[in-house]
Amino acid sequence: MTAHAVVRQVLPVPAAEVFDLVHDYPRRLTWDTLLRSAHTVGDVPPAKGVEAVCSARWSLGGLSFRTRYVTFDRPHLAAVVLVNKPPVFATWAASMRHTDLEGGTSEVAYTLTFTCRPRWAARAVEPVALAAFRWETQRRLRALAAHFAQEHQAGLPG
Repeated sequence: MTAHAVVRQVLPVPAAEVFDLVHDYPRRLTWDTLLRSAHTVGDVPPAKGVEAVCSARWSLGGLSFRTRYVTFDRPHLAAVVLVNKPPVFATWAASMRHTDLEGGTSEVAYTLTFTCRPRWAARAVEPVALAAFRWETQRRLRALAAHFAQEHQAGLPG
């Protein structure tokens, strides 16, 4: 069994501005509700082949995911796959597709796919993990939209 979800959010700024903030690891914690830490390995700029380490807040389990960018097409699409094997996950991949809309706004579509382990427990664990990821992703993307709304209301650049 494989768990799969797509979560969409309209943002009050163009796609390039969203893309740049999402992949700006030193600024990631200013908006991201899931993470307690985030960085690229070697603190290099994100690009295809670059690995990143993101660690969830302790209240959300504290898991650390080491991922590798398999696509990095600014400002349209970035995708990562899991490199390490945190407990519960056999595979995990995600992408963010950014699309400009009318009026200087944009939409982000976050797609997530994973399988859980051990295989015998996946049927019970995956629906719960998927619901948690979907809920937290919606929360994260709403926080991202609010971050941009606050910056633009204050007249600050994204």
